[in-house]
Amino acid sequence: MTEYYEAYGTVIALLVAGIALVAVAFTLGRLVSPKREYGRYGEKRVAFESGIDPVGFGWSQTNIRYYMFAFMFVIFDVETLFVFPWANYLETAGPDQGFVLGVMLVFLFFVTVTLPYEYKKGVLKWV
Repeated sequence: MTEYYEAYGTVIALLVAGIALVAVAFTLGRLVSPKREYGRYGEKRVAFESGIDPVGFGWSQTNIRYYMFAFMFVIFDVETLFVFPWANYLETAGPDQGFVLGVMLVFLFFVTVTLPYEYKKGVLKWV
């Protein structure tokens, strides 16, 4: 019975050590970092461009399509990360092979349904 609680003790000790490490790091950062006041619109708030004084306005708008492409890349990248281990596990699934295959078919169905939907919405058009 004591071995059971020792496992919880290890987890709690690691959790406390992690929290203490983060607290020490933040405290040291606050103590060591320089404290300079530049005022509201001072030199500290100027955008840094490789040591060159910035030219023009620092903010620019980005087209939402770039974010949509990035989001789609992440979705299909995660899909590949999900499919490859599943394919390796399918060989050794044994009696659960049908269930595992069904889960993947449902997942692939939703992924393939989203692609024509995104094309219809015009997400895949770059310009």
